[in-house]
Amino acid sequence: MNTNTNEQDTIWELRLYIAGNTPKSVAALANLKRYCENNLKDNYVIEVIDLLIHPQLAEGDQILAVPTLVKKVPEPIRKIIGDLSNEEKVLVGLNIRPATS
Repeated sequence: MNTNTNEQDTIWELRLYIAGNTPKSVAALANLKRYCENNLKDNYVIEVIDLLIHPQLAEGDQILAVPTLVKKVPEPIRKIIGDLSNEEKVLVGLNIRPATS
């Protein structure tokens, strides 16, 4: 019997900061959605924040470049900058998958 259901019950809260509808922003969102569907099933929420519309929101998560992905929950908070095209790097960076040696 699996007593560790905590990880399965966790809803991953992900925040993607972009600046407009650029190719990098579109790619980052598409890559993120694909990784989440493949690895987190229905246990995630993606909030997209366009800094051209809400520039004041960059300060809260100390966003210096876009696109930037911020994992809010589960802790620790993690950030990944770029179009998220390297799946292994993204999954390891978010602690979804352990690093392979």
